[in-house]
Amino acid sequence: MGFILKIILTGIAALLLANFVPGILLEGIVSGILLALVLAILNAVVRPILVFLTIPVTFLTLGLFLLVINAIILYLADFILDGFSVEGFLNAIIFSLILSVVTYIIDLITG
Repeated sequence: MGFILKIILTGIAALLLANFVPGILLEGIVSGILLALVLAILNAVVRPILVFLTIPVTFLTLGLFLLVINAIILYLADFILDGFSVEGFLNAIIFSLILSVVTYIIDLITG
């Protein structure tokens, strides 16, 4: 039950954030929840592979390259979902950074 609650809350947060971050288009609450689900799957499957493959670059940039990996994950979600669109790499980084902070807060609240 906790996973479903986190997905729903993250989807609502993504929908609200899409209204404030330019270049991010999210078409509704269902698209927001689907985005949260796709991001959860991509973060569980693809992100560890990308992090492993880019360890030297991540080390040289003192971890800042992880923001680029988050933006890549968002672009993959854009490719998978029809109701979600990302325009601009900087917008993707800003959206992923804010969504990461909000998701961390949601995780703290829901336990």
